Amino acid sequence: MADNEAKDAVQEKPVAEPGTTGPEGPGEQPGKLSRTVKVLGLVSLFTDASTEMIYPLLPIFLTSVLGASAVFLGVIEGVAEGTASILKGFSGYFSDKLGKRKALIFAGYGLSTIAKPFFAVSDAIWQVLVVRFVDRVGKGIRTAPRDALISETTAPEIRGKAYGFHRAMDTMGAVIGPGIAFLMMYLLRGQGNSAYRWVFLAALVPSLVAMVLIVFVLREKAPEGKAHFPGLHLSGFSHNYRMLLLVVAVFTLGNSSDAFLLLRAQNLGMKAYIIPLAWMVFNIVYSATSTPGGMLSDRIGRKKTLMLGFVLYALVYLGFGFAHRLVYIWLLFAVYGLFYGLTQGCLSAYVADLAPGDLKGTAFGVYQTTDGVFKLLASVLFGVLWASSKANGPTIAFIFGGAMALTAAVLLWRFCADCPRQTSEGSVEEPVDDAAHERVVLGPHGRA
Repeated sequence: MADNEAKDAVQEKPVAEPGTTGPEGPGEQPGKLSRTVKVLGLVSLFTDASTEMIYPLLPIFLTSVLGASAVFLGVIEGVAEGTASILKGFSGYFSDKLGKRKALIFAGYGLSTIAKPFFAVSDAIWQVLVVRFVDRVGKGIRTAPRDALISETTAPEIRGKAYGFHRAMDTMGAVIGPGIAFLMMYLLRGQGNSAYRWVFLAALVPSLVAMVLIVFVLREKAPEGKAHFPGLHLSGFSHNYRMLLLVVAVFTLGNSSDAFLLLRAQNLGMKAYIIPLAWMVFNIVYSATSTPGGMLSDRIGRKKTLMLGFVLYALVYLGFGFAHRLVYIWLLFAVYGLFYGLTQGCLSAYVADLAPGDLKGTAFGVYQTTDGVFKLLASVLFGVLWASSKANGPTIAFIFGGAMALTAAVLLWRFCADCPRQTSEGSVEEPVDDAAHERVVLGPHGRA
Protein backbone atom coordinates (compact mmCIF):
# COMPACT_ATOMS: atom_id res chain seq x y z
CA MET A 1 0.00 0.00 0.00
CA ALA A 2 2.88 2.36 0.82
CA ASP A 3 4.38 1.60 -2.58
CA ASN A 4 1.10 2.54 -4.27
CA GLU A 5 0.95 5.83 -2.35
CA ALA A 6 4.52 6.60 -3.36
CA LYS A 7 3.66 5.80 -6.99
CA ASP A 8 0.63 8.12 -6.87
CA ALA A 9 2.68 10.87 -5.30
CA VAL A 10 5.35 10.59 -8.01
CA GLN A 11 2.62 10.67 -10.66
CA GLU A 12 0.94 13.69 -9.11
CA LYS A 13 4.08 15.79 -8.90
CA PRO A 14 3.74 18.28 -11.77
CA VAL A 15 6.61 18.78 -14.13
CA ALA A 16 7.78 22.34 -14.13
CA GLU A 17 7.10 23.98 -17.44
CA PRO A 18 9.23 26.32 -19.52
CA GLY A 19 9.49 29.83 -18.21
CA THR A 20 8.00 31.55 -21.21
CA THR A 21 4.79 33.40 -20.59
CA GLY A 22 3.60 33.69 -24.14
CA PRO A 23 4.05 32.55 -27.69
CA GLU A 24 6.42 35.44 -28.18
CA GLY A 25 9.04 33.51 -26.22
CA PRO A 26 11.65 34.61 -23.68
CA GLY A 27 11.05 38.29 -24.40
CA GLU A 28 8.10 38.26 -22.04
CA GLN A 29 8.93 39.67 -18.60
CA PRO A 30 8.75 37.15 -15.72
CA GLY A 31 5.57 37.52 -13.68
CA LYS A 32 3.81 39.47 -16.42
CA LEU A 33 0.73 38.29 -18.28
CA SER A 34 1.37 37.21 -21.85
CA ARG A 35 -0.02 38.92 -24.94
CA THR A 36 -2.16 35.85 -25.63
CA VAL A 37 -3.81 36.05 -22.19
CA LYS A 38 -4.57 39.73 -22.72
CA VAL A 39 -6.04 39.18 -26.19
CA LEU A 40 -8.19 36.29 -24.98
CA GLY A 41 -9.33 38.54 -22.15
CA LEU A 42 -10.52 41.15 -24.67
CA VAL A 43 -12.24 38.46 -26.74
CA SER A 44 -14.11 37.28 -23.66
CA LEU A 45 -14.97 40.86 -22.68
CA PHE A 46 -16.76 41.57 -25.97
CA THR A 47 -18.35 38.12 -26.16
CA ASP A 48 -19.69 38.31 -22.64
CA ALA A 49 -20.97 41.84 -23.22
CA SER A 50 -23.00 40.33 -26.06
CA THR A 51 -24.17 37.31 -24.10
CA GLU A 52 -25.08 39.30 -21.00
CA MET A 53 -27.22 41.72 -22.96
CA ILE A 54 -29.45 38.71 -23.54
CA TYR A 55 -29.04 36.46 -20.51
CA PRO A 56 -30.64 38.51 -17.68
CA LEU A 57 -33.68 39.23 -19.86
CA LEU A 58 -34.11 35.71 -21.23
CA PRO A 59 -35.86 34.08 -18.22
CA ILE A 60 -38.31 37.01 -18.05
CA PHE A 61 -38.86 36.85 -21.82
CA LEU A 62 -39.53 33.10 -21.58
CA THR A 63 -41.87 33.20 -18.60
CA SER A 64 -43.67 36.52 -19.14
CA VAL A 65 -43.76 36.79 -22.95
CA LEU A 66 -43.71 33.17 -24.15
CA GLY A 67 -45.41 31.64 -21.10
CA ALA A 68 -42.76 29.08 -20.05
CA SER A 69 -43.03 27.47 -16.61
CA ALA A 70 -40.22 27.25 -14.01
CA VAL A 71 -39.76 23.56 -14.85
CA PHE A 72 -39.41 24.30 -18.55
CA LEU A 73 -37.00 27.14 -17.77
CA GLY A 74 -34.89 24.59 -15.89
CA VAL A 75 -35.05 22.21 -18.85
CA ILE A 76 -33.99 24.93 -21.31
CA GLU A 77 -31.06 26.08 -19.18
CA GLY A 78 -30.08 22.54 -18.26
CA VAL A 79 -30.13 21.27 -21.82
CA ALA A 80 -28.30 24.34 -23.10
CA GLU A 81 -25.53 24.31 -20.49
CA GLY A 82 -25.36 20.59 -19.78
CA THR A 83 -25.68 18.81 -23.10
CA ALA A 84 -23.48 21.31 -24.93
CA SER A 85 -20.82 20.84 -22.24
CA ILE A 86 -20.27 17.27 -23.40
CA LEU A 87 -18.51 18.84 -26.38
CA LYS A 88 -15.95 20.43 -24.06
CA GLY A 89 -14.31 17.07 -23.41
CA PHE A 90 -14.06 16.29 -27.11
CA SER A 91 -12.90 19.77 -28.12
CA GLY A 92 -10.20 19.74 -25.44
CA TYR A 93 -9.01 16.31 -26.54
CA PHE A 94 -8.96 17.21 -30.24
CA SER A 95 -7.11 20.44 -29.55
CA ASP A 96 -4.45 18.34 -27.79
CA LYS A 97 -4.37 15.72 -30.55
CA LEU A 98 -4.26 18.17 -33.45
CA GLY A 99 -2.09 20.75 -31.72
CA LYS A 100 -4.54 23.44 -32.85
CA ARG A 101 -6.22 25.65 -30.29
CA LYS A 102 -7.06 28.75 -32.34
CA ALA A 103 -9.15 26.93 -34.97
CA LEU A 104 -11.48 25.49 -32.32
CA ILE A 105 -11.58 28.81 -30.45
CA PHE A 106 -12.64 30.52 -33.70
CA ALA A 107 -15.27 27.87 -34.45
CA GLY A 108 -16.78 28.10 -30.97
CA TYR A 109 -17.01 31.88 -30.81
CA GLY A 110 -18.21 31.98 -34.42
CA LEU A 111 -21.09 29.57 -33.77
CA SER A 112 -22.29 31.62 -30.80
CA THR A 113 -22.10 34.79 -32.89
CA ILE A 114 -24.24 33.28 -35.64
CA ALA A 115 -26.85 32.09 -33.11
CA LYS A 116 -27.45 35.36 -31.27
CA PRO A 117 -29.66 37.23 -33.81
CA PHE A 118 -32.11 34.32 -33.81
CA PHE A 119 -33.15 35.12 -30.23
CA ALA A 120 -34.74 38.29 -31.64
CA VAL A 121 -37.01 36.37 -34.03
CA SER A 122 -38.02 33.52 -31.72
CA ASP A 123 -41.79 33.28 -31.20
CA ALA A 124 -42.02 29.90 -29.44
CA ILE A 125 -40.36 28.29 -26.43
CA TRP A 126 -38.85 25.48 -28.51
CA GLN A 127 -37.19 28.03 -30.79
CA VAL A 128 -35.48 29.68 -27.82
CA LEU A 129 -34.36 26.23 -26.68
CA VAL A 130 -32.75 25.51 -30.05
CA VAL A 131 -31.03 28.90 -30.27
CA ARG A 132 -29.80 28.71 -26.67
CA PHE A 133 -28.50 25.20 -27.33
CA VAL A 134 -26.56 26.28 -30.44
CA ASP A 135 -25.12 29.27 -28.56
CA ARG A 136 -23.90 27.00 -25.75
CA VAL A 137 -22.55 24.43 -28.21
CA GLY A 138 -20.26 27.23 -29.35
CA LYS A 139 -19.17 27.73 -25.76
CA GLY A 140 -18.58 23.99 -25.45
CA ILE A 141 -16.29 23.98 -28.48
CA ARG A 142 -14.17 26.97 -27.47
CA THR A 143 -13.77 26.81 -23.70
CA ALA A 144 -11.31 23.93 -23.16
CA PRO A 145 -8.91 24.93 -25.99
CA ARG A 146 -8.99 28.54 -24.77
CA ASP A 147 -8.19 27.59 -21.16
CA ALA A 148 -5.44 25.23 -22.34
CA LEU A 149 -3.92 28.05 -24.43
CA ILE A 150 -3.90 30.32 -21.38
CA SER A 151 -2.11 27.61 -19.38
CA GLU A 152 0.50 27.07 -22.09
CA THR A 153 1.32 30.77 -22.34
CA THR A 154 1.51 31.46 -18.59
CA ALA A 155 4.31 30.80 -16.11
CA PRO A 156 3.18 28.24 -13.46
CA GLU A 157 3.60 30.58 -10.49
CA ILE A 158 1.10 33.13 -11.88
CA ARG A 159 -1.56 30.78 -13.23
CA GLY A 160 -4.10 31.90 -10.65
CA LYS A 161 -3.41 35.52 -11.61
CA ALA A 162 -3.78 34.73 -15.34
CA TYR A 163 -7.07 32.89 -15.00
CA GLY A 164 -8.30 35.50 -12.56
CA PHE A 165 -7.45 38.24 -15.06
CA HIS A 166 -9.28 36.38 -17.82
CA ARG A 167 -12.36 35.98 -15.63
CA ALA A 168 -12.14 39.66 -14.68
CA MET A 169 -12.13 40.71 -18.34
CA ASP A 170 -14.92 38.28 -19.12
CA THR A 171 -16.96 39.66 -16.26
CA MET A 172 -16.23 43.26 -17.18
CA GLY A 173 -18.09 42.43 -20.37
CA ALA A 174 -20.84 41.03 -18.19
CA VAL A 175 -21.05 44.45 -16.52
CA ILE A 176 -21.15 46.33 -19.81
CA GLY A 177 -23.75 44.00 -21.38
CA PRO A 178 -26.48 44.36 -18.72
CA GLY A 179 -25.76 48.09 -18.59
CA ILE A 180 -26.51 48.40 -22.30
CA ALA A 181 -29.55 46.12 -21.89
CA PHE A 182 -30.90 48.28 -19.03
CA LEU A 183 -30.42 51.47 -21.03
CA MET A 184 -32.13 50.02 -24.10
CA MET A 185 -35.01 48.54 -22.08
CA TYR A 186 -35.53 51.87 -20.36
CA LEU A 187 -35.49 53.85 -23.61
CA LEU A 188 -37.75 51.29 -25.33
CA ARG A 189 -40.09 50.80 -22.38
CA GLY A 190 -43.03 52.05 -24.46
CA GLN A 191 -42.43 49.39 -27.13
CA GLY A 192 -43.84 46.50 -25.09
CA ASN A 193 -42.41 43.05 -25.83
CA SER A 194 -40.57 44.37 -28.90
CA ALA A 195 -38.02 45.95 -26.54
CA TYR A 196 -36.64 42.50 -25.70
CA ARG A 197 -36.15 41.70 -29.38
CA TRP A 198 -34.27 44.94 -30.14
CA VAL A 199 -31.87 44.23 -27.26
CA PHE A 200 -31.30 40.67 -28.50
CA LEU A 201 -30.55 41.96 -32.01
CA ALA A 202 -28.12 44.63 -30.79
CA ALA A 203 -26.15 41.93 -28.94
CA LEU A 204 -24.67 40.85 -32.28
CA VAL A 205 -22.39 43.92 -32.47
CA PRO A 206 -19.92 43.21 -29.61
CA SER A 207 -19.81 39.55 -30.63
CA LEU A 208 -18.58 40.56 -34.10
CA VAL A 209 -15.81 42.67 -32.51
CA ALA A 210 -14.62 39.55 -30.64
CA MET A 211 -14.45 37.62 -33.91
CA VAL A 212 -12.24 40.31 -35.46
CA LEU A 213 -9.82 40.02 -32.51
CA ILE A 214 -9.60 36.24 -32.90
CA VAL A 215 -8.93 36.37 -36.63
CA PHE A 216 -6.45 39.26 -36.77
CA VAL A 217 -4.85 39.62 -33.32
CA LEU A 218 -4.76 36.25 -31.50
CA ARG A 219 -1.57 34.20 -31.87
CA GLU A 220 -1.19 30.53 -31.02
CA LYS A 221 1.53 28.53 -29.35
CA ALA A 222 1.35 24.87 -30.37
CA PRO A 223 1.37 22.33 -27.48
CA GLU A 224 4.61 20.44 -26.96
CA GLY A 225 3.20 16.90 -27.10
CA LYS A 226 0.41 14.85 -28.57
CA ALA A 227 -2.44 13.63 -26.38
CA HIS A 228 -3.40 10.03 -25.83
CA PHE A 229 -7.08 10.04 -24.88
CA PRO A 230 -7.29 8.45 -21.40
CA GLY A 231 -10.83 7.10 -21.81
CA LEU A 232 -13.52 6.93 -19.15
CA HIS A 233 -11.14 5.39 -16.62
CA LEU A 234 -9.03 8.59 -16.57
CA SER A 235 -5.83 6.57 -16.28
CA GLY A 236 -3.77 9.45 -17.61
CA PHE A 237 -4.69 11.66 -14.66
CA SER A 238 -3.66 11.78 -11.02
CA HIS A 239 -5.68 10.78 -7.97
CA ASN A 240 -6.02 14.43 -6.95
CA TYR A 241 -7.47 15.34 -10.35
CA ARG A 242 -10.07 12.57 -10.09
CA MET A 243 -11.01 13.69 -6.58
CA LEU A 244 -11.38 17.26 -7.81
CA LEU A 245 -13.82 16.00 -10.45
CA LEU A 246 -15.86 14.35 -7.68
CA VAL A 247 -15.96 17.62 -5.73
CA VAL A 248 -17.00 19.54 -8.85
CA ALA A 249 -19.77 17.00 -9.57
CA VAL A 250 -21.22 17.23 -6.04
CA PHE A 251 -21.06 21.02 -5.95
CA THR A 252 -22.53 21.44 -9.44
CA LEU A 253 -25.48 19.21 -8.62
CA GLY A 254 -26.62 22.07 -6.37
CA ASN A 255 -25.45 24.83 -8.73
CA SER A 256 -28.44 25.38 -11.00
CA SER A 257 -28.69 27.99 -13.73
CA ASP A 258 -28.40 31.58 -12.52
CA ALA A 259 -31.66 32.21 -14.38
CA PHE A 260 -33.42 31.05 -11.20
CA LEU A 261 -31.77 33.84 -9.21
CA LEU A 262 -33.13 36.36 -11.70
CA LEU A 263 -36.55 34.71 -11.57
CA ARG A 264 -36.43 34.89 -7.77
CA ALA A 265 -35.71 38.63 -7.99
CA GLN A 266 -38.73 39.10 -10.24
CA ASN A 267 -40.93 37.04 -7.90
CA LEU A 268 -40.01 39.38 -5.06
CA GLY A 269 -41.18 42.38 -7.10
CA MET A 270 -38.17 43.54 -9.12
CA LYS A 271 -39.28 45.17 -12.38
CA ALA A 272 -38.07 43.65 -15.67
CA TYR A 273 -35.99 46.66 -16.75
CA ILE A 274 -34.25 46.77 -13.33
CA ILE A 275 -33.15 43.11 -13.42
CA PRO A 276 -30.15 43.82 -15.71
CA LEU A 277 -28.93 46.29 -13.07
CA ALA A 278 -29.04 43.60 -10.37
CA TRP A 279 -27.06 41.34 -12.70
CA MET A 280 -24.64 44.24 -13.22
CA VAL A 281 -24.03 44.43 -9.45
CA PHE A 282 -23.14 40.74 -9.45
CA ASN A 283 -20.76 41.16 -12.37
CA ILE A 284 -19.09 44.31 -11.02
CA VAL A 285 -18.13 42.46 -7.84
CA TYR A 286 -17.19 39.35 -9.84
CA SER A 287 -14.92 41.37 -12.14
CA ALA A 288 -13.33 43.35 -9.29
CA THR A 289 -12.49 40.24 -7.25
CA SER A 290 -11.46 37.77 -9.99
CA THR A 291 -7.81 38.80 -10.31
CA PRO A 292 -7.31 39.18 -6.51
CA GLY A 293 -9.10 35.85 -6.05
CA GLY A 294 -6.74 34.12 -8.46
CA MET A 295 -3.73 35.73 -6.82
CA LEU A 296 -5.01 34.64 -3.40
CA SER A 297 -5.08 31.04 -4.62
CA ASP A 298 -1.47 31.47 -5.84
CA ARG A 299 -0.56 32.61 -2.33
CA ILE A 300 -2.54 30.40 0.09
CA GLY A 301 -3.36 27.47 -2.20
CA ARG A 302 -6.28 26.45 -4.41
CA LYS A 303 -7.89 24.25 -1.76
CA LYS A 304 -8.38 26.89 0.93
CA THR A 305 -9.62 29.44 -1.60
CA LEU A 306 -12.19 27.00 -3.02
CA MET A 307 -13.41 25.99 0.42
CA LEU A 308 -14.01 29.64 1.30
CA GLY A 309 -15.91 30.07 -1.95
CA PHE A 310 -18.13 27.02 -1.39
CA VAL A 311 -19.10 28.28 2.08
CA LEU A 312 -19.97 31.70 0.62
CA TYR A 313 -22.11 30.01 -2.03
CA ALA A 314 -24.05 28.08 0.62
CA LEU A 315 -24.76 31.30 2.53
CA VAL A 316 -25.89 33.09 -0.64
CA TYR A 317 -28.28 30.31 -1.65
CA LEU A 318 -29.76 30.13 1.83
CA GLY A 319 -30.17 33.91 1.64
CA PHE A 320 -32.04 33.69 -1.67
CA GLY A 321 -34.22 30.95 -0.21
CA PHE A 322 -35.34 32.99 2.80
CA ALA A 323 -35.18 36.55 1.43
CA HIS A 324 -38.47 38.43 1.56
CA ARG A 325 -37.38 41.96 0.66
CA LEU A 326 -35.68 43.28 -2.48
CA VAL A 327 -32.93 45.06 -0.53
CA TYR A 328 -31.56 41.65 0.48
CA ILE A 329 -31.51 40.52 -3.15
CA TRP A 330 -29.14 43.35 -4.11
CA LEU A 331 -26.77 42.38 -1.29
CA LEU A 332 -26.96 38.68 -2.17
CA PHE A 333 -26.09 39.37 -5.82
CA ALA A 334 -22.99 41.25 -4.63
CA VAL A 335 -21.85 38.40 -2.36
CA TYR A 336 -22.58 35.94 -5.17
CA GLY A 337 -20.14 37.93 -7.31
CA LEU A 338 -17.51 37.52 -4.58
CA PHE A 339 -18.04 33.74 -4.67
CA TYR A 340 -17.41 33.68 -8.41
CA GLY A 341 -14.37 35.93 -8.08
CA LEU A 342 -12.81 33.60 -5.54
CA THR A 343 -13.53 30.32 -7.30
CA GLN A 344 -13.60 30.53 -11.10
CA GLY A 345 -9.99 31.48 -11.78
CA CYS A 346 -8.90 29.29 -8.88
CA LEU A 347 -10.67 26.22 -10.30
CA SER A 348 -9.10 26.70 -13.73
CA ALA A 349 -5.66 27.11 -12.17
CA TYR A 350 -6.23 23.98 -10.04
CA VAL A 351 -7.06 21.95 -13.15
CA ALA A 352 -3.98 23.33 -14.93
CA ASP A 353 -1.81 22.44 -11.91
CA LEU A 354 -3.03 18.85 -11.88
CA ALA A 355 -3.05 18.24 -15.65
CA PRO A 356 -0.18 16.41 -17.40
CA GLY A 357 1.65 18.64 -19.85
CA ASP A 358 0.36 16.90 -22.98
CA LEU A 359 -3.23 16.54 -21.75
CA LYS A 360 -4.13 20.07 -20.69
CA GLY A 361 -6.89 20.51 -23.26
CA THR A 362 -8.31 17.10 -22.38
CA ALA A 363 -8.10 17.86 -18.66
CA PHE A 364 -10.05 21.09 -19.08
CA GLY A 365 -12.53 19.33 -21.35
CA VAL A 366 -13.22 16.51 -18.88
CA TYR A 367 -13.55 19.00 -16.02
CA GLN A 368 -15.94 21.23 -17.97
CA THR A 369 -17.94 18.26 -19.23
CA THR A 370 -18.36 17.04 -15.65
CA ASP A 371 -19.50 20.52 -14.65
CA GLY A 372 -21.91 20.72 -17.60
CA VAL A 373 -23.51 17.30 -17.23
CA PHE A 374 -24.23 17.86 -13.55
CA LYS A 375 -25.45 21.39 -14.28
CA LEU A 376 -28.01 19.81 -16.62
CA LEU A 377 -29.22 17.62 -13.77
CA ALA A 378 -29.05 20.53 -11.32
CA SER A 379 -31.19 22.88 -13.40
CA VAL A 380 -33.87 20.27 -14.07
CA LEU A 381 -33.90 19.19 -10.41
CA PHE A 382 -34.00 22.82 -9.24
CA GLY A 383 -36.97 23.51 -11.50
CA VAL A 384 -38.82 20.47 -10.14
CA LEU A 385 -38.14 21.50 -6.52
CA TRP A 386 -39.17 25.08 -7.32
CA ALA A 387 -42.51 23.86 -8.70
CA SER A 388 -43.08 21.31 -5.92
CA SER A 389 -44.81 23.85 -3.68
CA LYS A 390 -46.22 27.24 -4.60
CA ALA A 391 -45.45 28.64 -1.17
CA ASN A 392 -42.15 26.93 -0.26
CA GLY A 393 -40.82 25.49 -3.53
CA PRO A 394 -38.16 28.19 -4.16
CA THR A 395 -36.95 27.99 -0.56
CA ILE A 396 -36.62 24.20 -0.74
CA ALA A 397 -34.67 24.45 -3.99
CA PHE A 398 -32.22 27.02 -2.61
CA ILE A 399 -31.70 25.03 0.61
CA PHE A 400 -30.79 22.00 -1.50
CA GLY A 401 -28.24 24.05 -3.45
CA GLY A 402 -26.64 25.35 -0.26
CA ALA A 403 -26.45 21.87 1.25
CA MET A 404 -24.65 20.49 -1.81
CA ALA A 405 -22.08 23.31 -1.63
CA LEU A 406 -21.31 22.50 2.02
CA THR A 407 -21.01 18.79 1.15
CA ALA A 408 -18.55 19.66 -1.62
CA ALA A 409 -16.50 21.77 0.82
CA VAL A 410 -16.20 18.80 3.20
CA LEU A 411 -15.17 16.47 0.36
CA LEU A 412 -12.58 18.98 -0.84
CA TRP A 413 -11.11 19.31 2.66
CA ARG A 414 -11.01 15.55 3.20
CA PHE A 415 -9.91 14.10 -0.14
CA CYS A 416 -8.01 16.75 -2.15
CA ALA A 417 -4.50 18.07 -1.62
CA ASP A 418 -3.02 21.28 -2.92
CA CYS A 419 -0.63 20.81 -5.80
CA PRO A 420 3.08 21.60 -5.37
CA ARG A 421 3.64 25.23 -6.23
CA GLN A 422 5.89 25.65 -9.25
CA THR A 423 8.05 28.47 -10.49
CA SER A 424 9.15 29.17 -14.04
CA GLU A 425 12.72 28.37 -12.98
CA GLY A 426 11.67 24.78 -12.29
CA SER A 427 11.64 24.72 -8.48
CA VAL A 428 8.74 22.98 -6.76
CA GLU A 429 7.38 23.59 -3.26
CA GLU A 430 5.86 20.76 -1.28
CA PRO A 431 2.08 20.34 -1.38
CA VAL A 432 -0.10 20.88 1.65
CA ASP A 433 -2.77 18.34 2.65
CA ASP A 434 -4.74 19.87 5.52
CA ALA A 435 -6.85 16.75 6.04
CA ALA A 436 -4.01 14.25 6.43
CA HIS A 437 -0.65 15.56 7.63
CA GLU A 438 0.46 12.01 8.22
CA ARG A 439 0.70 11.26 4.50
CA VAL A 440 4.20 11.08 3.03
CA VAL A 441 4.77 13.91 0.61
CA LEU A 442 7.59 13.51 -1.90
CA GLY A 443 9.94 16.38 -2.49
CA PRO A 444 11.14 17.64 -5.86
CA HIS A 445 13.53 14.68 -6.29
CA GLY A 446 11.07 11.95 -5.34
CA ARG A 447 12.33 11.47 -1.73
CA ALA A 448 10.24 11.69 1.47
